[in-house]
Order: sequence, then structure tokens, then C-alpha cells
Amino acid sequence: TLIRFHLSLRKLSLVTVLLPLVALVVCFVSAYTFQQNEIHETHCKVYNVIPSISAITGISPERYIWRISIALHVGPRILIASLYYYYYLSLAHNVFPANKFPDLPQLISFLYWLNIIEISALMGVTYISNQDNYPIHEKIFITFMVSSLVYMLISIIVYHWTHPTMSSVQKLSYRIKATLFITSLICTVGLIIFFMKHRLYCHDLAFSWFALCEYIIASANMGFHVTVFLDFPDNYLLIMKQTLPVDAAAKND
Repeated sequence: TLIRFHLSLRKLSLVTVLLPLVALVVCFVSAYTFQQNEIHETHCKVYNVIPSISAITGISPERYIWRISIALHVGPRILIASLYYYYYLSLAHNVFPANKFPDLPQLISFLYWLNIIEISALMGVTYISNQDNYPIHEKIFITFMVSSLVYMLISIIVYHWTHPTMSSVQKLSYRIKATLFITSLICTVGLIIFFMKHRLYCHDLAFSWFALCEYIIASANMGFHVTVFLDFPDNYLLIMKQTLPVDAAAKND
């Protein structure tokens, strides 16, 4: 067997997270520096200091930077989702007794599809901006938030069930996942509260607090997915070509 290509999953996970992270920082700095009037404009016309992610990625030229970064990172995200699916299935036999969690394989499948829904929703809010179609953008954003939180929760449960004994690195991964989930959950509650304050009462800075919660949630989401860095520390993605033995090749000739 001839190895044509190999790539460390640690590097792949790092690149997958850096693409949207770097793009988000670039969009924020660029929009905040050159297009303040556009990114702070809301229906309430109240004082605001922190623009939302939708605001900084929904204007030109920042929207193109954001869309390209998301498009580039989707492929590796789907690959990693499939990797986790087979990884958890391979560990399902570690559960003892075997009938303790009889629905574990179905839960792992559900986890995989939640991940796919989250990725699809991220694509949706990226390519249908709030300026293009706000009602659709809002619904897709809600889908992203719900699927992301449920994915985090079930991922933590499945990780715990499939790792009855954990190494120090696995314990670290588990704690990071749990911490980031709790952070996302708390900030989601804050996000809803401040959105209602902004939408219904037009409070000063309410939208800024909403945006801050949004940035923390986005960072926690990226951090959660980069724990693949800890879960697959020594694994590689391989592209191989099957080669025939000399005798077999001669017979074929």
C-alpha cells in the first residue's frame, strides 16, 4: 500500500477553527474601522458600541471574506463529523454492562445528524444575511443555536458513556467540553434577554450586550469543535493507493 497523502488531524482541526476565527476578526476590525455607521444601525436608533456578527459579516466587502472562510471550512467540518461518528461507534463496546445504554448507537447517529444540521444552518445564516432576508435569517439562526446547544449536550453525554475510564487528556477534553457548553447555555439565556430588551423596549446598549453574548457563544462553539485536537492527538488522515505484489502484477500482465 502506497501512501499518497497524510495530514495530522491536529493540524486539520486547527485550520478548520482558524478559518472562521481569523475571518471574524478581520471582518470586525475592518467594519468597525471603516463602516461604523452601517454596522451600528438598528431599527431602534439607540446607542450601540458592539456590532453583531450578522452586522459585520452582512456588509461588503466583509461578507465575501466571511463567506469564503465558511465555505472552505465546511468540508473539514463534515469530515470531522463523520470521524466522530465512527469513533464513538467503535467505543460503544466499552459500555458495561452492554444493556446499560441500549440506544447508544441511535444516539450516536442522532449526534452526527445534529452536527450536520448545525453546519448546514451555519451555511444558511452565512449566505442568507439579515439584510437579504431577515425573517429567514432569523429562523436559520435559531436552528443553528438550538442544534449547536443540543449537539454539545449530547456530545458530552456520549463522550462520558463511551469513556468509562479516562486518561488525563481525555478528562481535559471532557472538562473543556462541559465548560464551553455551560458558557454557551448561560450566554444564550443572556442573548435572548438582551434581544428582547432591544426589540421590545429599545434600551441603550441592549444590542451591544446581545452582540457580546453572540461573540462568546461563537468562540465557545469554535472551542468545543477544536477539542478534536485532544480527542485525536496522534491520528492522521491518509489517502492511499493499493499496490499489487510483483507476482500478482505479472499474472495480470
